[in-house]
Amino acid sequence: MDIKKLQTLVVDALEDVKAQDIVLFDTTHLTSLFDRIAIASGTSNRQTKALAASVRDKVKAAGGDVYGMEGEDTGEWVLVDLGDMIVHIMQAPIRAYYRLEELWGDKPVKLGAAKRKNTAEGEAADAPKKISSHLAAGKKAVAATPVVEKKTSARKPAAAKASTTAEKKPAKPAAVPAGKKIKVGAPKATVAAVKALKATAKPRAAKPKAEEAPAKTVIKRIKKAAE
Repeated sequence: MDIKKLQTLVVDALEDVKAQDIVLFDTTHLTSLFDRIAIASGTSNRQTKALAASVRDKVKAAGGDVYGMEGEDTGEWVLVDLGDMIVHIMQAPIRAYYRLEELWGDKPVKLGAAKRKNTAEGEAADAPKKISSHLAAGKKAVAATPVVEKKTSARKPAAAKASTTAEKKPAKPAAVPAGKKIKVGAPKATVAAVKALKATAKPRAAKPKAEEAPAKTVIKRIKKAAE
């Protein structure tokens, strides 16, 4: 079986049973025993066994050969030998302990490239992703055109200028010639206060003039005639 088709079947079989952290490596430059190695994780003994059984059944159904399976009794690490490809299905602690990626993982194969184009999964992986039109990345770039701004100076009429300058600058007081006195009127508030005081003040009694003496009343006594 073609190695590309074989690796596609293996990846599909692992994804069908929800395998975790699937990785695929090219080992043609490291050994002549096999061309590909796949590593995947399972969360329990039952899942690792189910993943191995899924790979075996899918490869056999496609006409491939399965040369052996090891580790099914415990389920901690199940190895499926497909001839040109070796599949390691491990639980997370076992995988972290043995670290097979450090031994075989210097030439990884992308999972998108592992799927053949003649399959539905391969077409979906290789198809360009559509970008929504409302996003900035989905909008077509519009060529920027330089904009020349013209400065327009609005001319004000002379009358308007005179009025504005008159409003801004306060009127200067007329010059007073030397030697002249200027009467300054009292403020309105002071005048009003004085008038109010005069209205409320009581009128004083007029003093008698010194020249005018008081009128004297003369009382004459009339003597009675002797009887």
